Amino acid sequence: MFEQLGLIGCGLMGSSFALALKRAGLVKRVVGYSKSPSTTERARKMGVIDVEASSALLAVAGADIVLLAIPVSATEATFKAIRHLVGPHTLVMDVGSTKHDVVDAARRALLEHVGSFVPCHPITGKEVSGVEHADADLYAGRQVILTPIERTFTVQLQKAIEVWTALGCHVTQMSPQAHDAAYAAVSHLPHLIAFAMINGLNSQAHGRDYMALAGPGFRDFTRIAASDPQMWRDILLANREELLAQSKIFQQTLQSLEQLISSGSGDALESQIRQASQTRAKWRVS
Repeated sequence: MFEQLGLIGCGLMGSSFALALKRAGLVKRVVGYSKSPSTTERARKMGVIDVEASSALLAVAGADIVLLAIPVSATEATFKAIRHLVGPHTLVMDVGSTKHDVVDAARRALLEHVGSFVPCHPITGKEVSGVEHADADLYAGRQVILTPIERTFTVQLQKAIEVWTALGCHVTQMSPQAHDAAYAAVSHLPHLIAFAMINGLNSQAHGRDYMALAGPGFRDFTRIAASDPQMWRDILLANREELLAQSKIFQQTLQSLEQLISSGSGDALESQIRQASQTRAKWRVS
C-alpha cells in the first residue's frame, strides 16, 4: 500500500486512476492538483482526491507515488516543477499516449531523479473528458504499456507492474521508440483520419445533411473524432514523424483502391476488400 498519491491532472485519466487505486485499497490519501482550481475542487467534492494542492510541487510533497495525467506538451515543465521532491523511493508515472518525447523530457528535467520515472501508456479512455466522467473501472481489463529506459530503477519498474496489475490491467513492456511506431499505426493515424473525415463533410455545402442520414457504421467509424482537441493536437505533433510515415502508407493504399474503382477492376477490388475483411474479422482486442 502507498501512503499518498500525488495526482497531477484531475481529468478523466488521472481521476479514474485515483478512484481505482482507492477502491483497491492501495493508497491511504490522494492529494491532487489541476491547472484549473475549479477542477481540483470538483475532484475533492466527488471524493476523487482528499486534499487540494495549489501547485504540482505541493501535490508531490509527501507522496510515495505520483501520476502525471496531463497533456504531453506540459510534461517537461511539470517534471521541472516537481523534481526537487522526487526521491529515490518515489514512483513517478504518466499516462501519455506518446513515449519518446516524454522520456526525453524526463531525461532533461528530472536529471539524476529520472530513475524514479516509469513511462506508462494505459490503452483506454473515453471520447469525453473531465473529472465528472471519472470511472474506477476505466483501467480494468485494459492493456498498459510500460516503456522503461536504461536508467529506470528496477524497484520502481516492479512497483509499477504491481500497481497496474492490481488494477486488473495486462502489462506489457517495450521501448519508447517501438511504442510510438506501433501507436502511430493503430491509434494516432485512425484519429487523424476520423478528424479529416468529419472536417471533409463540414467543408461540403450539404455535409450536415449527409451526416443526418448516417447510421451505426458512420457512428462507429467516426466516434473518436469527438476526442479532446488539445490532447490530440499534442499527441499528433509529438509523434509527427511516425504518424506521417503511417499516413503515407495509408495514402498509397487508398490510392491503389481508388485506381481499382476508377478502372472498374471489380475482381481485384473484391480481393482487396476480402483481404481487409478477413484480417479485421480475425483481430481481437487484447
